[in-house]
Amino acid sequence: MHVTGIGQCSWDYLGVMDSYPYVDTKTEIHDWQEQGGGPVATALVALARLGVSCSFHGIAGDDYQGEMIRASLEAEGIDAKGLVTRRNSSSQLAFIAVEKQTGKRTIFWRRPTGKPLGQEEAVSLFQQGSDFLHLDGLMADMSLCAAREARKRSIPVMIDASRMRPGIIEIARASDYVVASEQFARDIDPRWEDDENAFMGQLDLLGLATVTVTLGPRGSVTFLDGKVLRIPGFEVEVADTTGAGDVFHGGFIFGLLKGWHITDTIRFASALAALKCTRIGGRAGIPSLDQTLEFLAERGFPLNTGG
Repeated sequence: MHVTGIGQCSWDYLGVMDSYPYVDTKTEIHDWQEQGGGPVATALVALARLGVSCSFHGIAGDDYQGEMIRASLEAEGIDAKGLVTRRNSSSQLAFIAVEKQTGKRTIFWRRPTGKPLGQEEAVSLFQQGSDFLHLDGLMADMSLCAAREARKRSIPVMIDASRMRPGIIEIARASDYVVASEQFARDIDPRWEDDENAFMGQLDLLGLATVTVTLGPRGSVTFLDGKVLRIPGFEVEVADTTGAGDVFHGGFIFGLLKGWHITDTIRFASALAALKCTRIGGRAGIPSLDQTLEFLAERGFPLNTGG
């Protein structure tokens, strides 16, 4: 199994504090950490820890953060040859303020200053073989080109749809799975939860197939084949919710690659994301396959991993 990812990568600085401060005040940071981040990059790290071969395509600057981003991917066994270093540019970075008692976080981030990947830089994207393509749609032209090429090769595609932005609907139409935030669902219809049938109608009009909306600790809701599937989240002692959605995407892709039923796939993804939340940062708490399966079995959801 091999997953190709195209999208954001970041270097994250995380500070744990009692509560988010008011304007023009000071607050003490109890814990300070640095980790790799970014939606697609973190989803691939989750997959790598589950034993899946991965390759990442994105951009970084020729700075300290860019060096650390590359090193963090390679340390997980991810092929980072597709991570292009832009000369005289800055990498994406984020400062994340984490509340100690709740694990909720506030993210401040800066885009990379280098130009996005161009279609000509994706010549070898699928040459080594790929079983799945994961996108976040930030590099819209590149993402759409890759999604269409994957379709031609019968490679399934997932888009991490965080919010409505130029080109995202076209990429979503070219994807087999749309895993979206609540914000994306609200961007389509502010009252989407009040009338699920009307929302499904809008998804049909937009040409979107399987759509899963993640709801944080409330779990997720999936719209497919005219049906609504709700899977609750798992209760854990939360240290930090950073990266939970990204890890969910990785777990979702893993279940699809294994050919699991959609219910088992989503429940597995939820368990993977919940365990991530028990540690600070988007990646430190990502569990192994055995740890996740044990967690599910302890909660009454033993999973047959065959097939």
